[in-house]
Amino acid sequence: MRKLTVLITALLAAAAGAVVATPASAAPAVCALHCDTRDPSLARQEAFPVPEVNLNGRRLVLHVSDTDRMAWGSIDNGVLGDSVWLDRSWTDGSTWDGLLGRASIPATWTGTRTLMYNVADPAAHRRGMVRACGDAGGVTCTAWAYVKVCDAVCDGADPAGAVGDSQPVPGTTISNRRIDLHLDNRGLAWATLGSGTAGDEVWLDRSWDEGASWPGGSSLGRVSVPAGASAVRTTMVNTRDPRSLLYGGAVRACGRATGGASGSCTAWARPAVDRPAAAADALVHAYRTDTAWWPSSWWNSAVAVTALGDWSARTGRTDYRWLIDRTYELNKGVMPAGQKSTDAIEGNFISRAIDDTGWWALAWVQAYDVTRDTKYLNMAVTIANYMHSYWDGACGGGIWWNRERTYKNAVTIGLYIRLTAALHNRLPGDTLWLGRATTGWNWFAASGMINSAGLVNDGITGGCANNGQTVWTYNQGLAIGGAVELWRATGNASLLTSARQLADAAMNSTVLTRSGILTESCDPANSCDDNQKQFKGIFMRYLMDLADASGVAAYRTYAQRQADAIWQSDRDSLNRIGQRWAGGTPNARDWRTQASGLGALLAATPGPSTPPTPPPSEAAWAPNVSYAAGTVVTYAGARWQCRQPHLSQVGWEPPNVAALWLRL
Repeated sequence: MRKLTVLITALLAAAAGAVVATPASAAPAVCALHCDTRDPSLARQEAFPVPEVNLNGRRLVLHVSDTDRMAWGSIDNGVLGDSVWLDRSWTDGSTWDGLLGRASIPATWTGTRTLMYNVADPAAHRRGMVRACGDAGGVTCTAWAYVKVCDAVCDGADPAGAVGDSQPVPGTTISNRRIDLHLDNRGLAWATLGSGTAGDEVWLDRSWDEGASWPGGSSLGRVSVPAGASAVRTTMVNTRDPRSLLYGGAVRACGRATGGASGSCTAWARPAVDRPAAAADALVHAYRTDTAWWPSSWWNSAVAVTALGDWSARTGRTDYRWLIDRTYELNKGVMPAGQKSTDAIEGNFISRAIDDTGWWALAWVQAYDVTRDTKYLNMAVTIANYMHSYWDGACGGGIWWNRERTYKNAVTIGLYIRLTAALHNRLPGDTLWLGRATTGWNWFAASGMINSAGLVNDGITGGCANNGQTVWTYNQGLAIGGAVELWRATGNASLLTSARQLADAAMNSTVLTRSGILTESCDPANSCDDNQKQFKGIFMRYLMDLADASGVAAYRTYAQRQADAIWQSDRDSLNRIGQRWAGGTPNARDWRTQASGLGALLAATPGPSTPPTPPPSEAAWAPNVSYAAGTVVTYAGARWQCRQPHLSQVGWEPPNVAALWLRL
């Protein structure tokens, strides 16, 4: 095999009249949406990104399925022994893994094809290019496919067409020349050099692994200052490659003064004009496409999926719906203990940890809301039935935290109330889930877990009393979210009042809010564990829900304060968000803190389908109006149909709540 590889390389070099690097003789398998060596008959799409090649009368063709992110090669009009294979390059085509899937035409056939191979390796943050090669009385290859990255536009666009211009990091200087990095509102980058002389050079580097390396991304758009000028700029390159499932690419601007051997570069940066989109890209950067989760936290991954679902619902964008579906499909089965959780996953996202299971149910409710695919809602029902099986009469009711029935706590009952109310609001004609949600709320409200300050302690003792344990932000948030969702189901004004009391208590308490910033008890010492890192974003998710439902400006103001603090004090140039939103050192930072921060940024983001506040003269939109199911109203030029009978407490409810209104 090695001798053949060397021979083919030599033949290619001779044919091209250039020195060509030797490809690897054995490349490790790559797994993205599928693993290498997939059967082309399973391809969901077929495209031909580069022209086919005539190889001594044979047709040499490169095939690609962008849906699968995979490629295969074929040779036709051939004879016995003619062969075809793929080359895949992780650089600029100067090096490659060769002879991938090499197949030879068998007797009585006139053609053959390779198996499919991945074009990119998003799990390892590697962007690839592919070509088909053949041997039939000579060796040749098609052109490389996907040399350029294409998103809003393709690499190489003129900055004159940029949409906006921001400079996310300070410029750098070399021999009095100034080098700056620019980004437009679509994530396209370019570099400029000023105060220079003829021959000075400027270029961009692009990295898919946060600046650790940049194979194939060095010296992009390199250009020199022309004679008689003192400044120059590169063309633009993209920082996202959706075709390769690569998001959160980093760029920097570099330059060199004429006559000097060394250069200077700015810091690495990502686009930061759109706060939620920037945070979402950085979150998805940590997602493993091959295993379909964020290693290595099972329930935290459910919350991250929910945050991306919230982003889709809030912005109307569909970029990451593939990720939501992939997470569902690859994780709905059975997995042994230790693979993705310390507990075995028994199918349908169920494990002995009742609260872990509940987080996945809420993720699939949100997935249903943004996709309308009933498989997600059906899964949420399956999980809710499992959770309900752990309701019993101990302490008068409530859901056990685990299968061993050792603890009844705030997180599990909070998940249960939110989930059961949400199911009622999405299942026409339901009474079962409404009854369970109402019973759950009444038990929680009487359990004593809400203390005299209006804050939710962690759980109850074996004697059925408040155990006085830590007030966590996510318990407070789930209580708010459960009350709001049940209010939507019943129109009971006291539930919205309870949600507001819980939110006001959190905002006004020195336990959860310090100097105006939401603060976990473990934040000051930077001692939050991997679970606690994600709590604050959950609180903000349900505060956002309350703000939508109530229209109370104070909640938006609070959310905006958190978002501004994060952006100004808790974010680096790669848009990575830490645990302590007020900033400070040390400050833990990983994908859990990223998902949490995204929740806060979204809470300060208006929803796309929320209509403006109605004019006071429109009496039809006054508070305390009862709507019957099927009622159709017109507002702001759009027609809305009532999905569930309810009493409007504050006037027109935001119709982004699918349970209440359907836009016709």
